[in-house]
Amino acid sequence: FEGNGYSDDWVKEAKKRGLSNLKDTPRALEVYERKEVQRLFADLGILSPVELHARQEIEFENYIMKLQIEARVLGDLMINHVIPATVKYQNELIKNVQGLKDIFGAKYKEHASTQISFLEKISRHLIALDELVHKMIKNRKKVNQIEDSKKKAFAYCDEVKSMFDDIKYHCDKLEMMVDDEYWPLPKLREILFTK
Repeated sequence: FEGNGYSDDWVKEAKKRGLSNLKDTPRALEVYERKEVQRLFADLGILSPVELHARQEIEFENYIMKLQIEARVLGDLMINHVIPATVKYQNELIKNVQGLKDIFGAKYKEHASTQISFLEKISRHLIALDELVHKMIKNRKKVNQIEDSKKKAFAYCDEVKSMFDDIKYHCDKLEMMVDDEYWPLPKLREILFTK
């Protein structure tokens, strides 16, 4: 197969070849529970079923810990840096629109339509980002109450990590819109193309 290993084409090709296509860590770690896998490890003298279960448990715990850290850092960055910076920039744009209103009076909308449209775009992404981040934090706190490491790993994957891409999408949009002077973090283009 010479195509994209992340595409739907590969999913179809893998199925056709009888290959598993496990898309996340918890589901991949479930393989340790298969009788044929346990038998293979035992027959080769690598790990007994009990040792294999212990290995799986450790891997679930590592996965959980890494996602806990990622979710906490992501929440912190959004709440303490991205959202406040965006609000500051929004306030600057609002002052600009207010100034145009003071100068042009009732006709200000035709002079400030670009700024107003830009403010609306920023607001949409800011609202979506705020809602997603708070939902992710709520989900993380709920998932942390789960005792069983396997169930907890699956819950972290499905209820917390699954939100990362949507949060990133709105943050990336805001990064492109908020002036560099207000943005508190290095922007992607600055990281990729250093001066």
